[in-house]
Amino acid sequence: MDFTDAITENTLRAIRFERPEHVPMTFWINPACWHHYPQDTLFELMVEHPLLFPDFTSQDKVLPEPAPWERAGKPYTDAWGCVWETTDDGITGSVTRHPLMDWDALQSFTPPDPTQTNGMAAIDWSIIKDKILKAKGEGKHSAGSLEHGHAFLRLSYLRGYEKLLLDMADGEKRLRQLIGIVESFSASIVQRYVDRGVAMMRYPEDLGMQLGPMLSPEHFRTYIKPVYERLMEPAREAGCLVHMHSDGDIRKLADDLITSGVDAINLQDLVNGIDWIAANLKGRLCVDMDIDRQQITRFGTPEQIDDLIHREVQMLGSPDGGLMMIYGLYPGVPLENVKAIADAMERYAGFYS
Repeated sequence: MDFTDAITENTLRAIRFERPEHVPMTFWINPACWHHYPQDTLFELMVEHPLLFPDFTSQDKVLPEPAPWERAGKPYTDAWGCVWETTDDGITGSVTRHPLMDWDALQSFTPPDPTQTNGMAAIDWSIIKDKILKAKGEGKHSAGSLEHGHAFLRLSYLRGYEKLLLDMADGEKRLRQLIGIVESFSASIVQRYVDRGVAMMRYPEDLGMQLGPMLSPEHFRTYIKPVYERLMEPAREAGCLVHMHSDGDIRKLADDLITSGVDAINLQDLVNGIDWIAANLKGRLCVDMDIDRQQITRFGTPEQIDDLIHREVQMLGSPDGGLMMIYGLYPGVPLENVKAIADAMERYAGFYS
């Protein structure tokens, strides 16, 4: 398993503000959806929306296999020794056992080997190299990615969230040692992707809650931002674009993320506020808009969904680029709304064309 994906020239142009042909749109179907919705209905959705699923044909009806940490009733121990559990196949679980809750365990702790794993699963760098070469042969580019939760969240998986925040507040010296271990692992992953010629590196990490960040801006600047800057530096030196993801309210951290060297940021629309995003981020970097999954797409009407996506494209996009959009489908969204989301994404992708 690896976290490498192919990206188009149009996507790179959008991030670089080089007048893309259309607003890049991604519609991602969470694996759990395949046992919550009629499978044929999802396949029909994919066939009917070629812009969102350009490589899919009616012959490609293969159900995705949940990752080991997405299997209900089967606890999974990752390469760091963190135990994951979930209650629904396809939904990423939460860490229920933290290997370093007791600092004494750090003395005998052995971090994973970045030549063998990305932290969550085994990784084969020869396969990654072949994928990158294959993408180039098809006129595409490749993006590498750290595991989701590569820095702050990984520290919380190892120590436990509350203990980690107390470590930061207390200035715990052993925390610096642990940060160094986590950073060294991720730095090795980044360098391997860069050496293999990716055009973009992804740094996915959740930093926000429903209201406000998961850690104070001061603690972010002290403990996490320097790690981000050092991890992003090799990509920037190699000419790779830097893409960052975070769920939740990250408004108080946005300026720090931009100055860390981020070219594109994937953040949630209604949680952070469309008006706030337009006033504070538009034009400064590419906004990879994460379309609402909590309110309008779940409980609204198809007309409200169309209005939402139209408004976001109108407020955040431009003919020069600087906007991408992604929707993650999870169980519970009415099927008529699912179709309305896909229809609107395809309709407004060409708004500036």
